[in-house]
Amino acid sequence: MKKVLLHLMLVSTIAFSVSSCKKTATTDVPATDEISAETKAKIAQLGFGTSDVKKTEDGYLVEGDINLTDELLNSTPSQMLVRVGNAEQYRTTNLITPAAGRVYTILVSNLTSAFEQGTDLAIARYNALGLKFTFQRITSGTPDITVLGFNQRPRGGYITLGSSGFPTSTGAPYNTIKMNTNAQAYGTNPDVKYVGSVLQHELGHCIGMRHTDYYDRSISCGGATSNEGASTIGAILIPGTPSAATLAAASWMLACSNGGDRTFNSADVTGLNYLYK
Repeated sequence: MKKVLLHLMLVSTIAFSVSSCKKTATTDVPATDEISAETKAKIAQLGFGTSDVKKTEDGYLVEGDINLTDELLNSTPSQMLVRVGNAEQYRTTNLITPAAGRVYTILVSNLTSAFEQGTDLAIARYNALGLKFTFQRITSGTPDITVLGFNQRPRGGYITLGSSGFPTSTGAPYNTIKMNTNAQAYGTNPDVKYVGSVLQHELGHCIGMRHTDYYDRSISCGGATSNEGASTIGAILIPGTPSAATLAAASWMLACSNGGDRTFNSADVTGLNYLYK
């Protein structure tokens, strides 16, 4: 089964980004950037592992799928992670604060039709829930969220599919989703449902959702038990969601995707309704 890791990015003192998808790859390009002891100490202070740190264009990739920006890395942690049990759904400390009927616009910039159609699919799935806000794709103007492309080959045995971030302290959604245009990510003829599922996950991070199995990524990713760790971002139980994350439950916010179509399960809907209906 093809696995896809979803990538996190921290963007301010308590604003965290998430979601980059990764999948196992046959071609591995090792990272050659040397990470200083000082940088590793800052990463450890935020509560993340330092055994496999990679430099990215805007920060450092830790624990396989979490991107810590330079801004966050040099900030002073002000709020520690809150974890309650092994619950199915977790949110960040910061959430978006939409007024009823708020429309958040999304612009897909310089990407192929598969990414436009995937964005439309993700938007339709959120809008069908009847939340207090909706998403709308626009083709010009200034959007709330921009979907951009980047081209990156496999690194460390995985290829990043996409990345995004968590809401700001002022209640705005994270404003950028990056999708990998390398052929080893989605192929030369991307499946729209696969692309749409990744975008759906990344939008989840933009509005404040953490990985369902953040406390044990092996649930969806396999391998050894791996906790995404304490941080300033928060991992707060959403009331009414199940007591444990499982691969079979197929939450849209599992850390690793199966490389295909994955949408909301009933617990996901419960969590979104609790926060935003």
